[in-house]
Amino acid sequence: MERVEAGAAGAESLARTETEAASGGPDRIAAPAAMRLAAGQLAEILDCAPGSVSVLKAAGHGWLADVEVVERERVPDTTSVRASYRVRLDEQGYLLEYARTRRYGRSRIDR
Repeated sequence: MERVEAGAAGAESLARTETEAASGGPDRIAAPAAMRLAAGQLAEILDCAPGSVSVLKAAGHGWLADVEVVERERVPDTTSVRASYRVRLDEQGYLLEYARTRRYGRSRIDR
């Protein structure tokens, strides 16, 4: 799979700083940096605003995250279409793969 560079150089350098501070070396980026990079890189690929991260968990040598994004803006905004994507990052925070796991209306509430 092709690596996708982080959207902003500042975010990438911050991720490295947080990694080194959290673990004493560049083994794995810290959770806050993983959240920002997952949302930012997915938004760059999909050409949309970064969404929220609803799930983040360590997975092997990297991270798995579920990122929520608005796929289609509609008026009124309660009819907008949102989607949840599963994103896998390597230990340095580079996006390895992503897949849409569900689509739903903004006003829909899970039970």
